[in-house]
Amino acid sequence: MAKINTVYLCQNCGHSAAKWLGKCPSCGQWNTFVEEYVTKESKSKPLLPSSTKAIPLKEVVSSETQRYVTKDHELNRVLGGGIVPGSLVLIGGEPGIGKSTLMLQAAIQMTGVKVLYISGEESESQIKLRAERISGENPECYICTEVKTQAIVHLAKELRPSLVVIDSIQTLRNEYIESAPGSVSQIRECTSDLMRFAKDENIPVFLIGHITKDGSIAGPKILEHMVDTVLQFEGDRHNTYRILRTIKNRFGSTSEIGIYEMQGTGLRQVSNPSEILISQRDEQVSGISISSALEGLRPLLIETQALVSSAVYGTPQRTANGYDGKRLNMLLAVLEKKCGFRLAVQDVFVNIAGGLRIDDPGIDLGIVSAILSSYHDIPLSDKAVFVGEVGLSGEIRSISRAEQRINEASKLGYEDIYISKSSLSGLNLKKLPIRVHAVSRMDEFFSLVFG
Repeated sequence: MAKINTVYLCQNCGHSAAKWLGKCPSCGQWNTFVEEYVTKESKSKPLLPSSTKAIPLKEVVSSETQRYVTKDHELNRVLGGGIVPGSLVLIGGEPGIGKSTLMLQAAIQMTGVKVLYISGEESESQIKLRAERISGENPECYICTEVKTQAIVHLAKELRPSLVVIDSIQTLRNEYIESAPGSVSQIRECTSDLMRFAKDENIPVFLIGHITKDGSIAGPKILEHMVDTVLQFEGDRHNTYRILRTIKNRFGSTSEIGIYEMQGTGLRQVSNPSEILISQRDEQVSGISISSALEGLRPLLIETQALVSSAVYGTPQRTANGYDGKRLNMLLAVLEKKCGFRLAVQDVFVNIAGGLRIDDPGIDLGIVSAILSSYHDIPLSDKAVFVGEVGLSGEIRSISRAEQRINEASKLGYEDIYISKSSLSGLNLKKLPIRVHAVSRMDEFFSLVFG
């Protein structure tokens, strides 16, 4: 006979305790413990011999996985070339950012492919209203509103679709678990059921997940460990551009991004993001420079903005939007110590235009150029690109994929590029379609650009 016990589980990390605790000893969060019922067998069953056998690795036959290539090229890029059969993909994002629109649009545009779209948050008529706004029509797209995982798995086995979309994992529930939908036990068991179905039937499953107020995916951390791929759909709801970023990917790179523009007819793919990330100005202004960042295999030309002004209060402000604030402090210290600029008494504000978050150290030279341009109130050329990593001793270090960055700048009509000298080894400068200015130190760079 089964025995029902009561335990308290942390909704943030899944830590269990025998009694309620105000602060989780595992993750340190407050007021996250919820009472749940756990069914245990009263008597242990004897272990039965297993028919599973281990085989040597060299005897395993490797085969090339045939991916499902969708019409959404940005989604294909982020997934590593397409959808892998039998994979379990989790997409997280803020409410209203466009997660459901993204997956419904991908399902509708996959003409000739049978897709099952399960919704636990909307009715069929509400989904139909959104589908009418999206261009494209797939007669093989099936809609169902269901929250029981057993019923979903049974329906999917009968229909045999090529893709299953679940919206959302927090609304599903397992009938054998007593806790409420969205709890740690329900999310863990429902994800386990869907993962078993995806692997056994070789059918890819997409899970849409909610996020908490701190930006992490709601539910236990084990949810991200169980799935094969974790995608983050981010952006400002007051801005039209959205970014699909890879957090985890067992079948591809985790440094690729996809860029979309939210329109009335759905999400539009942005094939050339460099054009939208650089603002068009009628006149040159100080504090603005163009740099080249690398996201995965895609070079992006971005606009870096800086504002340097006298500090009004006792402690100067250091504010960075879309850029690492600690790295900004390091660059300011290098300019103060190695180049002699008195920036310790100045307020410095740095912004990456377009709402992007850039971690590539190759844009250090662009950040420094914008800061010095604002400090001296001297506009930079709008036909110049600045690429390079700045070291603590004032040297300009090499960056990766220099040739791709140079070709991207040339393709968009830029005439000059300032780049670290060590990055040009092995390149024929005469054959490059742009004027290349090689620099190795900050003082040399300042003399070359500002005279």
